[in-house]
Amino acid sequence: MTSFPRSPRLVKGGIVQVDAQTAAVRQIIALQYNPDSISRSLAVKGAGQASGDRSEALRLTGPPVETIKLEIQLDATDQLEFPDRNADAVSSGIQPQLAALELLIYPTTAQQQANDALARGGTLEIIPMEANLTLFVWSKLRVVPVRVTDFSITEEAFDPSLNPIRAKISLGFRVLTVDDLGFSHKGGSLFIAYQQQKERLAARYSGAALGALGISGIPQV
Repeated sequence: MTSFPRSPRLVKGGIVQVDAQTAAVRQIIALQYNPDSISRSLAVKGAGQASGDRSEALRLTGPPVETIKLEIQLDATDQLEFPDRNADAVSSGIQPQLAALELLIYPTTAQQQANDALARGGTLEIIPMEANLTLFVWSKLRVVPVRVTDFSITEEAFDPSLNPIRAKISLGFRVLTVDDLGFSHKGGSLFIAYQQQKERLAARYSGAALGALGISGIPQV
């Protein structure tokens, strides 16, 4: 059976890892199912918030701190109905998909072994290991550099070999801004592009008349 030719193409949300130095794409993780909801919060970065300094009341020190939370689902049930076509699902369930997601927050074994060798060699100061740059992609209008801040997995069903075949993953991201990465970093330029997209979208909003708010003008003192 073929799908209706005029049906819209479903775009998947996902996560992309790129090399922080070269911007080469290292891995693309497309979500199996797009979540029904995404929670976002923005914390204002304003000057003088704590001190109450009147001269700083309208000043911003940088972009807001944006956090994103979502819950995604993985399910190998459909693949297991056709074992000849889905050898990985039969042998491992959804463990390959889980591993790809979990490795977002692991340094590589090569990095760990290299740092261990430095420590054994007497190096006194070892630079923390740098991960790939992680991008959260939710349509072409939202491609944002992020750090994973929360990660939890609930495995809900298993095959006879105890491989998980269904799971829910809760993910939390903190959007990385130019304050975090700088303007010359690839992630910093991606954040600027993200904010510029917001500015273009906001410019398309025509706004409302003051009369819609029940006033004819701004009160004069």
